Amino acid sequence: MVARRKAPRRRARRSFNISAIEAGTALSLAQSTGFASSLQTALNGDIAGAVNSMSTTILSNKQKIIGTIGAAAVARMVTKSFGNLQVAKLGPIRVKV
Repeated sequence: MVARRKAPRRRARRSFNISAIEAGTALSLAQSTGFASSLQTALNGDIAGAVNSMSTTILSNKQKIIGTIGAAAVARMVTKSFGNLQVAKLGPIRVKV
Protein backbone atom coordinates (compact mmCIF):
# COMPACT_ATOMS: atom_id res chain seq x y z
CA MET A 1 0.00 0.00 0.00
CA VAL A 2 1.02 3.55 -0.72
CA ALA A 3 0.96 6.11 2.10
CA ARG A 4 -1.63 8.82 1.65
CA ARG A 5 -0.64 12.44 1.47
CA LYS A 6 -2.04 14.72 4.12
CA ALA A 7 -4.45 17.38 2.92
CA PRO A 8 -2.79 20.82 2.74
CA ARG A 9 -3.83 23.13 5.53
CA ARG A 10 -4.87 26.67 4.86
CA ARG A 11 -2.61 29.22 6.45
CA ALA A 12 -3.58 32.71 7.50
CA ARG A 13 -2.21 35.54 5.43
CA ARG A 14 0.93 36.94 6.93
CA SER A 15 0.51 40.42 5.53
CA PHE A 16 -2.06 43.15 5.94
CA ASN A 17 -2.99 46.22 3.98
CA ILE A 18 -3.18 49.81 5.14
CA SER A 19 -5.00 52.37 3.04
CA ALA A 20 -2.77 55.43 2.69
CA ILE A 21 -5.74 57.75 2.19
CA GLU A 22 -7.63 56.46 5.23
CA ALA A 23 -4.54 56.45 7.44
CA GLY A 24 -3.63 59.99 6.41
CA THR A 25 -7.20 61.17 6.97
CA ALA A 26 -7.33 59.57 10.40
CA LEU A 27 -4.03 61.14 11.47
CA SER A 28 -5.07 64.56 10.18
CA LEU A 29 -8.44 64.38 11.94
CA ALA A 30 -6.81 63.22 15.18
CA GLN A 31 -4.52 66.25 15.04
CA SER A 32 -7.30 68.67 14.07
CA THR A 33 -9.58 67.53 16.89
CA GLY A 34 -6.94 67.62 19.61
CA PHE A 35 -7.54 63.95 20.28
CA ALA A 36 -4.19 63.23 21.97
CA SER A 37 -4.42 66.00 24.55
CA SER A 38 -8.09 65.24 25.24
CA LEU A 39 -7.31 61.56 25.72
CA GLN A 40 -4.50 62.41 28.13
CA THR A 41 -6.87 64.67 30.09
CA ALA A 42 -9.49 61.90 30.20
CA LEU A 43 -6.91 59.36 31.38
CA ASN A 44 -5.99 61.74 34.18
CA GLY A 45 -9.60 61.56 35.35
CA ASP A 46 -11.06 64.81 34.00
CA ILE A 47 -13.51 63.43 31.45
CA ALA A 48 -15.68 66.57 31.39
CA GLY A 49 -12.62 68.70 30.73
CA ALA A 50 -11.52 66.36 27.95
CA VAL A 51 -14.91 66.54 26.22
CA ASN A 52 -15.03 70.34 26.57
CA SER A 53 -11.49 70.68 25.24
CA MET A 54 -12.20 68.46 22.27
CA SER A 55 -15.46 70.23 21.42
CA THR A 56 -13.85 73.68 21.47
CA THR A 57 -10.95 72.43 19.33
CA ILE A 58 -13.37 70.87 16.83
CA LEU A 59 -15.42 74.07 16.62
CA SER A 60 -12.33 76.18 16.05
CA ASN A 61 -10.93 73.83 13.38
CA LYS A 62 -14.17 72.89 11.60
CA GLN A 63 -13.07 74.37 8.26
CA LYS A 64 -9.90 72.28 8.31
CA ILE A 65 -11.85 69.16 9.31
CA ILE A 66 -14.40 69.64 6.52
CA GLY A 67 -11.58 70.19 4.02
CA THR A 68 -9.79 67.04 5.16
CA ILE A 69 -12.93 64.91 4.84
CA GLY A 70 -13.73 66.42 1.44
CA ALA A 71 -10.21 65.86 0.14
CA ALA A 72 -10.27 62.26 1.37
CA ALA A 73 -13.59 61.62 -0.37
CA VAL A 74 -12.32 63.08 -3.64
CA ALA A 75 -9.05 61.14 -3.40
CA ARG A 76 -10.97 57.94 -2.75
CA MET A 77 -13.17 58.49 -5.81
CA VAL A 78 -10.21 59.29 -8.05
CA THR A 79 -8.09 56.34 -6.94
CA LYS A 80 -10.99 53.90 -7.14
CA SER A 81 -10.75 54.04 -10.93
CA PHE A 82 -7.03 53.14 -10.85
CA GLY A 83 -7.50 49.77 -9.12
CA ASN A 84 -5.37 48.55 -6.26
CA LEU A 85 -2.11 50.46 -6.42
CA GLN A 86 0.52 49.42 -3.92
CA VAL A 87 2.47 52.44 -2.75
CA ALA A 88 4.91 50.76 -0.38
CA LYS A 89 5.69 47.45 1.29
CA LEU A 90 7.56 47.04 4.53
CA GLY A 91 7.71 43.42 5.63
CA PRO A 92 4.16 42.18 6.13
CA ILE A 93 2.68 45.69 5.84
CA ARG A 94 1.48 46.82 2.42
CA VAL A 95 0.47 50.45 1.93
CA LYS A 96 -2.12 50.84 -0.81
CA VAL A 97 -3.89 53.88 -2.20
